[in-house]
Amino acid sequence: VQLQASGGGLVQAGGSLRLSCAASGFTSSRYVMGWFRQAPGKEREFVTYITWSGSTTSYAYFVKGRFTISRDDAKNTVYLQMNSLKPEDTAVYYCAAGGGVGRSYTSPSGYDYWGQGTLVTVSS
Repeated sequence: VQLQASGGGLVQAGGSLRLSCAASGFTSSRYVMGWFRQAPGKEREFVTYITWSGSTTSYAYFVKGRFTISRDDAKNTVYLQMNSLKPEDTAVYYCAAGGGVGRSYTSPSGYDYWGQGTLVTVSS
């Protein structure tokens, strides 16, 4: 089981990036897929998730209206489109997969598998 995150980089404030998370070794369509981020010296925090069918998404208040999560189950890939980036969005972004009912998917404990992270740096 592997999650491979990519697409991070350096961008100026106001710019955009699209992160990808490619899943292998399992069928991602059966899992809730989420993105978290961790800035230096801070705890990992929830960014967004998308449910199995893609019918439900949830966003942290600080990215709502700027970030969009989507999934392509045929490609076993989840995307995070990030627009209007701010310096405070600078962090390592992690994708994660979680399955099962009764979980809190806004918490890292709700997830079973994690990618290695991709660094996003937003300059002012």
